[in-house]
Amino acid sequence: MKTLTEHLWFNTKKPREFINITPKIEELVRQSGVKEGLCLVNAMHITASVFINDDESGLHADFDKWLEGLAPHEPSGQYKHNFTGENNADAHLKRTIMGREVVVAITGGKLDFGPWERIFYGEFDGQRRKRVLVKIIGE
Repeated sequence: MKTLTEHLWFNTKKPREFINITPKIEELVRQSGVKEGLCLVNAMHITASVFINDDESGLHADFDKWLEGLAPHEPSGQYKHNFTGENNADAHLKRTIMGREVVVAITGGKLDFGPWERIFYGEFDGQRRKRVLVKIIGE
């Protein structure tokens, strides 16, 4: 069995951002030499997400608006967590909605996606360094 473990690091310029990380994951699959297996991509911070969807800017704007409606940043006093010295309760909730990780099958040495699927890093409390784990296993 072959394995590859890699950490990707992000430090976004904005507090909330969606980054298409598919090309980097595809390169890691190539480097791993795995032809048949699985690829796990996992956000290692509780205010960031990894998810699969379409790479379309209107959809990303819709995600941002929808998430802000579900868990608005302001007024920050609405969240008990924000009385602990943090001001990011909304980011924790947004991460819970968008998810922690994805697992994608590897078939024939490539990510086995459906039409339009891409892997994204979602940042909800940015402007500081955060890590994503990529773990590839298979034959």
